[in-house]
Amino acid sequence: MSDQVTVTCALTGVLTNPANHPVPVTPEEMAAEARRAFDAGATIMHCHFRDQSPGMGFLPSWDPQIAADICGAIRDACPGVVINMSTGVVGDDISGPVACLESVRPEMAALNAGSLNYLKLRRNGEWAWPPMLFDNPVTKIQSYLTVMSEVGIVPEFVTQFRFSLDDTQSFAGGGDH
Repeated sequence: MSDQVTVTCALTGVLTNPANHPVPVTPEEMAAEARRAFDAGATIMHCHFRDQSPGMGFLPSWDPQIAADICGAIRDACPGVVINMSTGVVGDDISGPVACLESVRPEMAALNAGSLNYLKLRRNGEWAWPPMLFDNPVTKIQSYLTVMSEVGIVPEFVTQFRFSLDDTQSFAGGGDH
C-alpha cells in the first residue's frame, strides 16, 4: 500500500496585509505563486480574493469578475489544479461569496462549520483589531450548502473546535455520534 497525500496551498491569508507580508494580490501574482506551489506538489489552491485598487490589497473583495480573473489565471498557470474558494464573511449577507461561487464554480469551497471569536492580541497587550464574532449560524451554513449543491461544489468543512466536528457530521447526514 502506498501513502497518498493532498497538499493545499493557501496563497494568502484572510487578513494578511501585503504592505507587511509579501502575499500575492493581482491575478498575475496569484497565478505565479500558485504555479510555484503547484511545482512543489500542491494540487489544491485555497483562494481569498483581494481588492485590486492601488494600496487596497489588504481588503477582501467579493467582486465576481475579480474572482473569475484570479481563478482563470490560476487555472491557466496550473492545469488540473483544484480551486478551493474562501466563503468567510462576518454577518448575514452572503450575496458576495455566493456571486463568486456562481461565477467561478470552483471544485470546492471552504464552509466554516461554526462561529468563533476572531481575536489577535499584540505583544503590548493591545488588540490588533477590534474583537469580532466570526458568525456562522446553522442558517448561514445551510444557505451555503444549498448553493454549493446547486452549483456542484464540494464543501470543505472548516472546523476550529471539537464540537464543530460533531456539527459537520450532522450536516453530512451522520445523525447521532
